[in-house]
Amino acid sequence: MTISISEQDAAQLGGEDSILVRQRRDHADLDAMMNRYGSATTTPEEQKELWGDIVQLVFRHAFAEETVLWPLLRRVSADGQALTARVEQEHQEINELIAQVEKSPDDPRRSAWIRRAFALISEDIRDEEDELLPRMRDALGDRRLRQIGAAWEAVRAGAPTHPHPAVPRRPPGNVLSGPPLSVFDRLRDLALLISPAARRAALVTAAAAAGVVVFARRSVRRH
Repeated sequence: MTISISEQDAAQLGGEDSILVRQRRDHADLDAMMNRYGSATTTPEEQKELWGDIVQLVFRHAFAEETVLWPLLRRVSADGQALTARVEQEHQEINELIAQVEKSPDDPRRSAWIRRAFALISEDIRDEEDELLPRMRDALGDRRLRQIGAAWEAVRAGAPTHPHPAVPRRPPGNVLSGPPLSVFDRLRDLALLISPAARRAALVTAAAAAGVVVFARRSVRRH
């Protein structure tokens, strides 16, 4: 019988450094931020800050899953292929919705897009905690779960922080695109905070990073 990781303590999941505990911790943070965003007492300025934090966490978390976890799950679980395909589709829909929100800040549909994105994120969390991650608990020992947790954390730290719907959800495409997109995202964020001259330099570097992404994707298609 498959037991949701939401119903198990840290020791049952392989320890505090286990990938399962790390995943659940991010999920709890996302739940808390989405609830606070929707609270009647949250001001527009607080919502703006929360939105930025939610977007960054969603995409760093999902990229690390798609790079480290789901390829492994497809190897160790008989139904891993079908389960990861479903979650990857959820990730793609979230990418597309949040990209719409970012590109259209004044669109009257923005609030509806955000509500739909939050609903999909919550659905994704439940699918992962109730179905995908318990398969990893069944297949792997505590030490291996902690090793995977360390690898996931390293990838997560350098992952892209904004939506990129055109990027593949699976290796090798996402792996090749990830580092330059991460540079692009961070420079784009930095450009909002610095002087005009430094902003121009940051945007030139970001454009170069985007060019690397295009080259990498073409290379993947050729091979």
